[in-house]
Amino acid sequence: MATLLIWTADDQKLTIIDSHQVPDGDQEAIDALFADAVERDGADDACAFDVDRHSDAVQRAYEEYAHPFGLTLDDDVEGHVPTTY
Repeated sequence: MATLLIWTADDQKLTIIDSHQVPDGDQEAIDALFADAVERDGADDACAFDVDRHSDAVQRAYEEYAHPFGLTLDDDVEGHVPTTY
C-alpha cells in the first residue's frame, strides 16, 4: 500500500487536504481521487508515497516538496507536524 497525499499550495504554504491508502502502482485510483479533490476542493497537486502511515507521508511531503521551496506545511487531515530542519 501507498499513502496518497493531496494538497493545495501557494507562495508560502503547502496544505495537505486529503489522504488515502492506495494499492502500490494503482494509477487509476490515484487519478480518480485527485480529480475528485480538484473538483471538490481545488487541489493543486498530489503524490503517492511508498509508506503505510499518514505521518510518514507528511514528513516526506515536507522534505521533498515544501522545504526545498521554502514553504511551510500544514496537515489539515490529521494535524501531523513534520520534523523540520
